[in-house]
Amino acid sequence: MKNSLLSFFLKIEPDKKKSPFLHTLYDGFFTFAFTPDHVTKGGVHVRDGMDLKRLMFHVVIALQLCYLFGTYNIGQQHFSALGMYEGFLEGFHLKIFYGLVQILPLFVVANVVGLGIEFFYAYKKGHGIEEGFLVSGALIPLVMPPALPLWILAISVAFAVIIGKEAFGGTGMNVLNIALLSRVFIFFAYPTTISGDDVWVAGLEKVDGVWTASYNFIVTGLFNPVFESFGWATYQNGIAVVDGYSGATPLSLAAKGGWEAVTARFTPEQMFWGNIPGSVGETHKLFVIMGAGLLLYLGIASWRIMLSMVLGLVVTGILLNMWDATPAMNVPWYYHFSMGSFLFAMAFMATDPVTAAATDRGKLIYGFFIGAIGLVIRVLNPAYPEGWMLAILFMNVFAPLIDHFVVEGHIAKRKSRLTKLANS
Repeated sequence: MKNSLLSFFLKIEPDKKKSPFLHTLYDGFFTFAFTPDHVTKGGVHVRDGMDLKRLMFHVVIALQLCYLFGTYNIGQQHFSALGMYEGFLEGFHLKIFYGLVQILPLFVVANVVGLGIEFFYAYKKGHGIEEGFLVSGALIPLVMPPALPLWILAISVAFAVIIGKEAFGGTGMNVLNIALLSRVFIFFAYPTTISGDDVWVAGLEKVDGVWTASYNFIVTGLFNPVFESFGWATYQNGIAVVDGYSGATPLSLAAKGGWEAVTARFTPEQMFWGNIPGSVGETHKLFVIMGAGLLLYLGIASWRIMLSMVLGLVVTGILLNMWDATPAMNVPWYYHFSMGSFLFAMAFMATDPVTAAATDRGKLIYGFFIGAIGLVIRVLNPAYPEGWMLAILFMNVFAPLIDHFVVEGHIAKRKSRLTKLANS
């Protein structure tokens, strides 16, 4: 069956000279569907079917639990604002389908724009489609607010891919993490769409000073008739947000009022299990940890970066707790693991093999400084109560320099040993 399927695809291969664009598309699908047939010569080499496409695909698999819960949590936070369906299973169908309506467009736009640009560059260069955007296209929707305008997302993805990646030579040549570059572009160009207390809960519209539920035609025109036919609850426009509700995240509460302000609104259990406002994919900490575990088990992510990043947070967190000069400093250091996106950044962003340090010692240094710098930004900068995006991008820039000094150090030690042997 496999041979016949392979023969079929080989027969329909477009001519590279006559139809270069079609051949580029064909090559991208063919290399994704079939493992490479390149065989090394000699008896000491090992052949492995885990090429870059399959490695990236495993990272996408590790993200799926974050996607599942993120979809649910979009609906959960929406109905919590309305004071409805507070229980996990209450209004479950409403939460899931509303979450899908919000997250699917983010995913489609991010991938259509990003892959479209990569297809174009591959066609112009006359080589196969590069596979690096498989992971970036999966990560970008997870680090965005659920109600982000799609045109802003499209611009940010185009900027990240063209300026941050293709300008440096394409996959494997970029200096900065593409998903984070897309997010930081929005943060500086359109800050009101990605910061503040009003962006983390989707489906709310302010009318005459009152926030109310607002659904588009897809939600009310497509889903409501189906739900009514089963006798289920439906979406209702115009329901007002409950008195005193705020879409503030635990981090923004901590920046203003410290740990007491956080616990007045959220319990530690809520923050761990993800029943909080925030970016789509970072709220459920157990699912993020499971994804990180899969990457470690498969040998895709570096345990050195993860471990050193944790140590950087712990050391800096203890020092800031001892200082205790601002409200955010009194947040116990161990709750910084569950309050925001630290674990997600550690598992899926800092461990990017292209933009991270490559040497073993360099990875330890690189991860430690991300944990330390990120927490300093989070705690000491009241205007931006989350620091991992900026810390990772900052250390992306210094990763080559860290590796340079590590390699130079190794060379110096070897020269010293050789000198001692020669003189002995």
